[in-house]
Amino acid sequence: MDRAIRHLSRTLEYVLAAALALMVVLVFGNVVMRYAFNSGITVSEEVSRWLFIWSTFLGALVALRERAHLGVDMVVARLPAWGRKACMLATHVLMLVILGMLFSGALQQTRINWDVTAPTTGWSMAIVHASAVVFAALAGLILLNDLLRFLTGRMGNDELVMVQESEEAAQVEQVLHQAARAEATR
Repeated sequence: MDRAIRHLSRTLEYVLAAALALMVVLVFGNVVMRYAFNSGITVSEEVSRWLFIWSTFLGALVALRERAHLGVDMVVARLPAWGRKACMLATHVLMLVILGMLFSGALQQTRINWDVTAPTTGWSMAIVHASAVVFAALAGLILLNDLLRFLTGRMGNDELVMVQESEEAAQVEQVLHQAARAEATR
């Protein structure tokens, strides 16, 4: 399962890069058309808005997988191992409950908006709400995998803290982790 989630994360990174490139082309092209030719591509704003929504949810999935979300871990980091384990279990169960509620609500919104069409493209507005359905389902799989690793003892003590206090701390931690790995292979 870890391998499938790693592959999914890598695929999502490529999808995000393609979505970002398409957004840049659509928005830049529309700006050029508007200023140079006094016209524009009517669907570009709507499609780029939808791509941004999807990119936000898919980027959050990648960040969840890589434990890149920012947070304050000063209390959890100072707890003994059993306290960190209890916090890890409690937060994963709580996040799974919240994801269940998000999935249910987003699925309802997707169904409600199935026949509602967007003003310029004429596409179903369910596309917008489906992003939350996909996010909730895939985030649930990532969290269930982490929970399974935790419960089977395959998760190290260094993985019990799920957030980083700052981007700089994350980069320093990553460099130290790579150095320790390189030292262990010698």
